[in-house]
Amino acid sequence: MTAENTPDKQARSHRIKRLIYRASYTGMKETDLLLGQFAKRYLPNSSDAELDEFQALLDAGDPNIFAWVRGDSQPPANLDGVVLAQIRKFQSEL
Repeated sequence: MTAENTPDKQARSHRIKRLIYRASYTGMKETDLLLGQFAKRYLPNSSDAELDEFQALLDAGDPNIFAWVRGDSQPPANLDGVVLAQIRKFQSEL
């Protein structure tokens, strides 16, 4: 087994693929496009803590995420972190 193909790296790769897929099929077209593109671009280079934060955002539901990104409502403090800030910045650059 090579250093690039360790069980930890394989598990991380599978997790990123699952998160990208989940972000691309949230149920709301607007968030599918935004989160799917964001995930493809940023998740492969994200830390494990950032992946956890992204997963927690997905768990909150796409109507909430969409409202938080647009600024229509304030997210709970535990979700208002680095990843949500990155998504907002990414959305403003589209």
